[in-house]
Amino acid sequence: MTAPTLKVSHARKIAILRANGLGDLIFALPAVQALRLAYPDAEMVWLGLDLHRQFFSHRPGPVDRVIVVPPSQGVRDDCEGADDTALQRFFEAMVEERFDVAVQIHGGGRFSNPFVRKLGARMTVGLRTPDAVALDRWIPYSYFQHEVLRYLEVVALLGTTAADLEPTVCVTEQDRSEIEALLPYSDQPLVAIHPGAGDPRRRWPAEKFAEVGDALQKAGAKVVVIGTKPERQTVDGVGSAMMTTPINLADRLSLGGLIGLLSRCCLVIGNDSGPLHLARTVGAGTVAIYWCGNFINAGPITRARHRAAISWRLTCPVCGVHCLEAQCHHSMPFVADVPVTDVLAPALELIQPIFASSEQ
Repeated sequence: MTAPTLKVSHARKIAILRANGLGDLIFALPAVQALRLAYPDAEMVWLGLDLHRQFFSHRPGPVDRVIVVPPSQGVRDDCEGADDTALQRFFEAMVEERFDVAVQIHGGGRFSNPFVRKLGARMTVGLRTPDAVALDRWIPYSYFQHEVLRYLEVVALLGTTAADLEPTVCVTEQDRSEIEALLPYSDQPLVAIHPGAGDPRRRWPAEKFAEVGDALQKAGAKVVVIGTKPERQTVDGVGSAMMTTPINLADRLSLGGLIGLLSRCCLVIGNDSGPLHLARTVGAGTVAIYWCGNFINAGPITRARHRAAISWRLTCPVCGVHCLEAQCHHSMPFVADVPVTDVLAPALELIQPIFASSEQ
């Protein structure tokens, strides 16, 4: 049973647990902004990753401070296994922080709710699946709900009101300077392609990205292909499959440089991934390739400048298992059957006004 949506009196320090990837961070920003507006005098402390510390450092936004969470089962599994001594020291330090409120927006709560309860906050708020322990105030976790709306509903339990449904990120002069050094500004419309994704099942084939990239360059755009160090092979695969030559910036951008680049793009094309979601926050138009289930919880909220190409495949392309009824261990893409025209047509539609204005 959930609790009333009342503001917490004398809340001076609020902890927010969200210790996962870049795209997951982006979806939570409207909720954190709503918290900031409802509790303007409270310190907002993000419990997350070093990536998040880099993101929020020297960047205007709703978060005041980032504390990096140590490895912990089900909360932070991105590095070596949990160290009980390190975790004990972490929780002791968190109790000393004297949080008034701890907000859990890190999954259904099987692991994250016990974690949040150990922070020693005066009140705990968050999500809950049937197998998770209860927090003081909670809403049921359902996978098929848009992530932005899910977290806004959580913080509404604290008496907040949403200011904006669309996440936004401030672009700094440092962001702009970094990309300017790598890619000097020109009047030619800039389009970024990001062919990577954390889950291989979300990756559209490189040769299809290449076909889209060629068509856009022939139409007059300048195409840059981006990705992290682990994605270099995928990025190189797109470049080598193209008939025209793109700019390859794989593993050449810091997080700030990526933000600077995306802010200069008229369009970003990619899989359901962090950079794609980040692009929307800095003003770029987007065309994204989604598996239908992911589209429900991570698709664009608006359509004026954002389009989605959706795969409706429900069975594993290897073993045929229905993915809504059971799980398998295969990692073949579920989105490979999305036609090139489903991506290229909306991309050309979105950039056509930019081409038209540049010809005037």
